[in-house]
Amino acid sequence: MTAFELNVDKPVTLEMTGKFVAPSADWIHLSRILHDYELIVMTEGVLYLAGDSQQFAVSKGEYLLLPPLTKQYGYKSSECSFYWLHFQPVSSIQVADSAACTYDKGDNRILLPQSGTLRSLEKIIVMMKQLQDSVRNYNQDTLNSYMSTVILCELYNQCCDTNADQLKKTKQEQLYNDVVDYIKWSRSEHIKVSQIADYFGYNAKYLSHLFTVISGISLKQYILQQKMELAKYLLTDTNQNISEVSLQLGYKDCHNFMKSFKKIVGLTPTDFRNAYAKRLLFYK
Repeated sequence: MTAFELNVDKPVTLEMTGKFVAPSADWIHLSRILHDYELIVMTEGVLYLAGDSQQFAVSKGEYLLLPPLTKQYGYKSSECSFYWLHFQPVSSIQVADSAACTYDKGDNRILLPQSGTLRSLEKIIVMMKQLQDSVRNYNQDTLNSYMSTVILCELYNQCCDTNADQLKKTKQEQLYNDVVDYIKWSRSEHIKVSQIADYFGYNAKYLSHLFTVISGISLKQYILQQKMELAKYLLTDTNQNISEVSLQLGYKDCHNFMKSFKKIVGLTPTDFRNAYAKRLLFYK
């Protein structure tokens, strides 16, 4: 698969950004020639998009990066939604992606595979929403370009974490990864440490200690952090009220949710939502 080496010694130049929501299941992406890089981050459905002669089917939780001069066109209709970001790097080259996840040329370059799956879609969405809020409220080119660069660096870290394979070398580290995956899939439930320990067949104290040694934080704290990451996504990218968000995260008492959110994030759920209430929404 193709990959792109981007120079981030200086910030990329933001051209434009927004969120697109298809108006119906009959929508199909327009045809055009790209004049800059476009990053697409899928939030719902599947986008059927071609770049030159290559066809992509990009699903929720995945991204696609297309370079300048690409002939872009939809090849199949679908009802979907995605965030998009057009930018120009200081410099870039197209390379083979065979060594993408072990790439190391210093802090001023990142290597991004053309497409991939995100480890934390919610985190990227919140960052995209923060960028949109900056565009709407400040419209300062330098600030917006730096924020765009941070998003690309986060994308690189999510897709090309060189420590990912190292964490699977031992049985204990494999167990840690399995626990992390279990928590991410169960964030909308009221999960406890004892429940996770029973599921994997380990003593709760042993599992908690193991998790803390590897991650640096307690298992209970990690569960809470992951719930709040999902909460931030729901508050910024949906119209659910606070009570609905609370229920979706497995809280029976909305006040307990608000207290936990304030403790972790530093803002109340309402203040957090109001800080990023403006969307750059497109239906074309």
